[in-house]
Amino acid sequence: MNATLKNSLCVFDLETTGLQVTKDRIVQIAALKIHPNGKQEELNLVVNPEMKIPQEVIDIHGITNELALKSPTFRELAEEIKAFFGDSDLAGYNSNKFDIPVLAEEFLRVGIAFDLTQRAFIDVQNIFHKMEQRTLVAAYKFYCKKNLENAHDAMNDTRATWEVLEKQIEKYKLKSDVLSLAELSRAGNHKILDMAGRIAINSKGQVIYNFGKHNGKTIASVAQTEPGYYGWMLEADFPLYTKSVLRKAMEEIKEKRREKEANNMKNKLNDLQKKFKK
Repeated sequence: MNATLKNSLCVFDLETTGLQVTKDRIVQIAALKIHPNGKQEELNLVVNPEMKIPQEVIDIHGITNELALKSPTFRELAEEIKAFFGDSDLAGYNSNKFDIPVLAEEFLRVGIAFDLTQRAFIDVQNIFHKMEQRTLVAAYKFYCKKNLENAHDAMNDTRATWEVLEKQIEKYKLKSDVLSLAELSRAGNHKILDMAGRIAINSKGQVIYNFGKHNGKTIASVAQTEPGYYGWMLEADFPLYTKSVLRKAMEEIKEKRREKEANNMKNKLNDLQKKFKK
């Protein structure tokens, strides 16, 4: 095994009803869990998305509405999926922008906590694009010298993604620990907080908006100049996880302000007491 694992690593792939993180739902989830000792476990579930799967999407992954209707819903499978993932780090192909946000969205919909804050995320596509600029099918051919049969089946894509990652580590002599791989696979200059790339941390450790007219500005400064922007984001069509990260950031900002105000008041009282003593 080329990858050096401190924690277990779940390489996973989703097939969905479409490509909109906030609206589309999972129809298949497949995961390959690699333990630090090299032991592997697999999870492969078809999920009832509780919405119609468009025919053009069925033509891609082959999961029909009839098959989906016979399958459990995500709500019914959520505890099993959460238990399988455990506290593993996560890896996938384009997973930072799509699979992880979609998975987080599904957990939030059913009210089950799925903590992303303590995990590392390896996006094999980002490593591949930085090194070779290709698709998964081409990546599999390039690195593994094999044709990817039955692409767009989540389990086949998951196994291929793991094989590609192993070959990337070997070919480029990459640092094999998960944190180094996660850093290499990160897109952009900022550390992303919400996976969708809307909220990030700048080089000074400040939480910033990472898109739109306030791109690069701190959430704290925008709250001063345009306080309605925060409310607009909570009402607009952003992922639930993005909104939860934003709420947490705003609560921390408010708490710091309260602490600052309390300290200012304390200092004023101390100054008054000194004056009275004189």
